Amino acid sequence: MRWSKFAGLAVLFVAGALLAGAATADTTTETTTETTTTTETTTLPATTVVTTATVQQTTTRRVIVTTSPTTTASESSSSGGTPTWVWVLLGILGAIALVAVIALLLRGGGGGKGVAPEERRRRLDGAVASWAMQGWALDSQGADSAVLRRQGELMLVSVDPAGNVSTRPLPNQP
Repeated sequence: MRWSKFAGLAVLFVAGALLAGAATADTTTETTTETTTTTETTTLPATTVVTTATVQQTTTRRVIVTTSPTTTASESSSSGGTPTWVWVLLGILGAIALVAVIALLLRGGGGGKGVAPEERRRRLDGAVASWAMQGWALDSQGADSAVLRRQGELMLVSVDPAGNVSTRPLPNQP
């Protein structure tokens, strides 16, 4: 499902780039018609034959003409003839595509599935170690949660099936 979203984003990016290129080019069709008339006179004894032939040839060719944009004092364009706003738009789209690719790669293949129990345990151990560096002591620990104690305060550290670590204070026990 995620790859189809990425493919859709890539298609939109390419379509935008093509549209930007088409906005700077103008297509003109040039048609040339040539008419040639040939008159040939043949004189034979007792007869004169005049032959006239008209040949018409039409040639059509497509010429792509690049129009250079006019600039004013408040407007500038890059050296390639493409307006600056097109390059800015393409840069923004490229940055968005790059962020989307990085996000997809960092998410790994989770896709709504939970993380492995070993990974949940590793995340819990990391969170407990972080709290221990702040003066909290481990009171008890299970597979996906731990209770920490500091000067009569209790804190529950847990890891949900998606791998998210959460903490919440527990009521003090006498």
